[in-house]
Amino acid sequence: QVQLVESGGGLVQPGGSLRLSCVASGTIFSIYDMGWYRQGPGKERELVAAIASGGGTNYADSVKGRFTISRDNAYKTMHLQMNSLKSEDTAVYYCNAAIRTRSFSRAATYWGQGTQVTVSS
Repeated sequence: QVQLVESGGGLVQPGGSLRLSCVASGTIFSIYDMGWYRQGPGKERELVAAIASGGGTNYADSVKGRFTISRDNAYKTMHLQMNSLKSEDTAVYYCNAAIRTRSFSRAATYWGQGTQVTVSS
């Protein structure tokens, strides 16, 4: 069984910073693309940032220049450094990863439970 566990959410004032982390655990052979998604109140879930196993990244236009995604393959972790936070960044942030559990199995998509980020004065 694979688990993705997020941490680092909380309440922050506009202009502040937070660092989210996601740790993968369980039976893992390989981790491929990883990403952060978010779902704000009354909104659909959207991609925030993604990172490939080789380190290539892409970002939603709304967070470019403010957020930085990174990963540590040895520790099966991913981070999202969020700076210059705005009220519109308020959402539940979810970790997502494509993971192969066995050498002979196909990769499947896994999700974390989410961590709340609230940007408010």
